[in-house]
Amino acid sequence: MKDPRDIILKPIVSEKSYALIEQGVYTFEVAPAASKPEIHDAVEAIWGVKVAKVNTLNRKGKVRRSRGSNRLGTRKDTKRAIVTLAAGNEIPLFES
Repeated sequence: MKDPRDIILKPIVSEKSYALIEQGVYTFEVAPAASKPEIHDAVEAIWGVKVAKVNTLNRKGKVRRSRGSNRLGTRKDTKRAIVTLAAGNEIPLFES
C-alpha cells in the first residue's frame, strides 16, 4: 500500500476552495497516478474523517515563453481531487 502522504500532495488555496470548505468540500493536489479509492483512503487515514465522495480532474500545464529567447516551455500537468466529507466531519487545515 502506498503512503497516504505520497498521494495527497498539498491543499489548493484559492477563493473558490475557501468558499467550498464551509460546505464540507476540500480541494487537494494529488499524485497524477492516484485513483479515487486511493484518494478516499488517504484522506481518511491522514485526518480520520469520513469521506462521502471524491471527484478528480486533470489540469494541463500552461505553455510559457522564456524571456531571453523565444523558446516555449510548459508547466507541469497537475491532478486535483475535490473531496466531499460526510456531514459533521471537518479537516482543520487553515485554522490558526
